[in-house]
Amino acid sequence: MHAPVRFSIVATLAAAEKAEFAFVRDTVEVSDSVLSRQVSTLEKAGYVAVTKGYVGKRPRTWLALTRAGRTTFAAHCRALREIAGNGG
Repeated sequence: MHAPVRFSIVATLAAAEKAEFAFVRDTVEVSDSVLSRQVSTLEKAGYVAVTKGYVGKRPRTWLALTRAGRTTFAAHCRALREIAGNGG
C-alpha cells in the first residue's frame, strides 16, 4: 500500500463501497495494465476484492476494499498524519 499508485487506488476505493475498474483507472490516471498489476498485488495482500460481471452484454470489473484494506488504509493515514504533525 506504500507505493504511490497503490495508495491512490486504495484512497479512491476508500471513498466508495465499490468502483468500476475504468473509473479507478481514470481517477488514478494509469493504464489498464498498470492498474491490473497493482490491483493483483493488493488482492494478494487481502486489501482489495475483485468482482467480475456484465452490464448488458459488456463485461465489467468492480473493485472494492476489503475490511482488512479499510483498516490498513486508516492506520496508514493515521501514521502519515503523525509524521506530518511531528515533522515541524
